[in-house]
Amino acid sequence: MTDIRELTVGVLGGTGAQGKGLALRWAKAGLKVVIGSRNAERAEAAAEEVRAATGVGHVAGADNEGCAAQSDVVLVAVPWDGHADTVASLRAPLAGKVVIDCVNPLGFDKQGPYALPVPEGSAAQQAAALLPESRVTAAFHHVSAVTLADLAVESIEGDVLVLGDDREATDLVRALAETVPGFRGVYGGRLRNAGQVEAFTANLIAINRRYKAHAGLKITGL
Repeated sequence: MTDIRELTVGVLGGTGAQGKGLALRWAKAGLKVVIGSRNAERAEAAAEEVRAATGVGHVAGADNEGCAAQSDVVLVAVPWDGHADTVASLRAPLAGKVVIDCVNPLGFDKQGPYALPVPEGSAAQQAAALLPESRVTAAFHHVSAVTLADLAVESIEGDVLVLGDDREATDLVRALAETVPGFRGVYGGRLRNAGQVEAFTANLIAINRRYKAHAGLKITGL
């Protein structure tokens, strides 16, 4: 398996809380990171924030197409309502690459968060359908953006479920997860099982709201 530390990690939606938080942790771990956004200036501004916070120089900003083109493995952390259009527009630069979808299709009303129906079964399966030449995986759904952004928290204890149909790709993503101190990458099944993993985020948000916490997920017995 390719050493993840030799690769460039792209973060589409890297100006959002989840994407920027993961970019921050990967940059701090020594990985080369490219933050992507629809607006290149916003991406570069986010990259400057990460460089300043971590004291490293190996973080760049680019528009989404540039981010996809420059990176070896790419995290999709864009809003759900723009997911399909963004992913479809990047089919060419993402061809042959490992793509990690961490998008949670959720709705919110007075009763709280709830899972939205996705015709393909999940956001990750939608990405796989739109990116037939890419190696699509699903991961990083249950990680607190607040905790990621707080570098005073040196170790984030929790498991990252990684789903996919390509063993080498899921192993690579598990290794990427474990560059963050405290994270453990755990294989969570085939991509067809991504729907319930994405939907569980609604339960986790409800837990965190009730207990005023930033809880994650931990698998016991492994």
